[in-house]
Amino acid sequence: MLFVISGPSGAGKSTLCRRVLDNLEGLEFSVSHTTRKKRRGEVEGKDYYFVSQEEFKSLIKANRLAEWAVVHEHYYGTSKREIEKKGAEGDLLLDIDIQGAQQIKEKYKKAVFIFIMPPQFRDLKRRLKTRGQESSVSVQKRLEMARKEIRHYHQFDYVVINDELKKAAQELESILRATRCSLDSRKMEIVSILRSFSGS
Repeated sequence: MLFVISGPSGAGKSTLCRRVLDNLEGLEFSVSHTTRKKRRGEVEGKDYYFVSQEEFKSLIKANRLAEWAVVHEHYYGTSKREIEKKGAEGDLLLDIDIQGAQQIKEKYKKAVFIFIMPPQFRDLKRRLKTRGQESSVSVQKRLEMARKEIRHYHQFDYVVINDELKKAAQELESILRATRCSLDSRKMEIVSILRSFSGS
């Protein structure tokens, strides 16, 4: 199953994804490519694949990306190989921007889309400022983008309001666990069980 997590910058997507990945077995994280610089504490191949703009554009030209977008003047994208390889091993979690989520929705019809929403605009503003990883100009750009991105919530299957981290993480985990129990997700297991009932 493909789970797509999206929402405005600063809503807490990455933090929530880390919480869920620590608690759920059989769940892999899809590592995106980006042209932005590595932030403090980020690890190559774990948080992102950090590439040059030239390298990224070569991926686009070779049609090797399942989705990509320019966000805050940097390129972000998910390779098709990442989805195919890790998706074959189990459930896969994508942490991507709104534009990327829209592209994935066109290509992967059975994916589950979850929108992470901040409780208030002022909370998002405070989080971006206290994160200390952006200039004031960059923070302002992200806030202006967030005003537009927040209006796309209705395109998603679920909405998690990240007002309290523990509660939001539990809600996100519950969505993933419930989806794993859906009829469509359990078809193969059900067929096997039904066969066992058809014998003597």
